[in-house]
Amino acid sequence: MPARKSTCVKPTAFILDVDGVMTDGKFYYTAGGKWMKVFGADDHDALCLLKPHLQIMFVTGDHRGFEISKKRIAEDMKMPIELVSTTQRIAWIRERFDPANVVYMGDGIFDHYVMQEVGYAIAPGNADPNAKKSAHYICTRAGGERAVAEASLHLLETFFIPYDPAQPLPDGKFSGTGGRKTSSHRRGACAAGNQAIGPGCDESGDGNGKKS
Repeated sequence: MPARKSTCVKPTAFILDVDGVMTDGKFYYTAGGKWMKVFGADDHDALCLLKPHLQIMFVTGDHRGFEISKKRIAEDMKMPIELVSTTQRIAWIRERFDPANVVYMGDGIFDHYVMQEVGYAIAPGNADPNAKKSAHYICTRAGGERAVAEASLHLLETFFIPYDPAQPLPDGKFSGTGGRKTSSHRRGACAAGNQAIGPGCDESGDGNGKKS
């Protein structure tokens, strides 16, 4: 499915849906109610490479699972998340940003309404067909399976400075073993060659948002 063309020159914000983008989209229930969600590897680490260039925010319409999402996104990843239904997201974006400068990543059956109003839209590889039709870039990977990592590297290459795997990361923040910290831990944004990691991104510990 060919992606549609974009007129976005340089975005200033990256807004991501949580369920089906950061997760596999499934809700795990017990008799006691919603119990857990599955988040994938590498997505946080790749967002840290993108963070110096864009304001990154997460939205979810999942009221019952909001505390689960907040635990991962706000507490572990140290990134903002708000409870916003898909039908209200266009208005929510317009209150905060110029939609022409926004990148939006979504997967659901109503996300195409948002995607058609922003400057650049991204869909995971397993997104709803309407979301894919409205996307400027369609990931080869599925939600919860490094789709966000792929999208982050795509945005770096398309709008900013491409990620160069030959360049060392600042202070060895990610050692190649899932993003574990080394003893050279230091807070704040850093740069190594052409590569930078956003503030707070040296807190991820194991690359999955867990502090070591």
